[in-house]
Amino acid sequence: MANTRIFEMTFSSIYPMYVNKVERKGQPKENVDIVICWLTGYSDSDLKKQINSKSTMEEFFQQAPHLNGNASLITGVICGVRVEDIEDPLMKKIRYMDKLVDEVAKGKSMTKILRK
Repeated sequence: MANTRIFEMTFSSIYPMYVNKVERKGQPKENVDIVICWLTGYSDSDLKKQINSKSTMEEFFQQAPHLNGNASLITGVICGVRVEDIEDPLMKKIRYMDKLVDEVAKGKSMTKILRK
């Protein structure tokens, strides 16, 4: 994917968009935090630090403790592209997060979202 502008965007600028999206659909903000922590391995306090920092999306994922082992189970279409077909590792992680937030917004059960 040639469009890597998102890599330089700050996580703190994208996070409120995620929260706004799920709250508009009647879902709680806490579920956004749960799915992001599940995906990245951040603790709640570390996630709050990231939200308050100026880390780019690239730095956000570089600093993440670990990508969840079940992340590869996240499939489907996001932004018109199949997540499983994305080759760039960073873009794939970003789209995984986008897909999880979409599933929260749609009211999917957390058990299914977290691939349990």
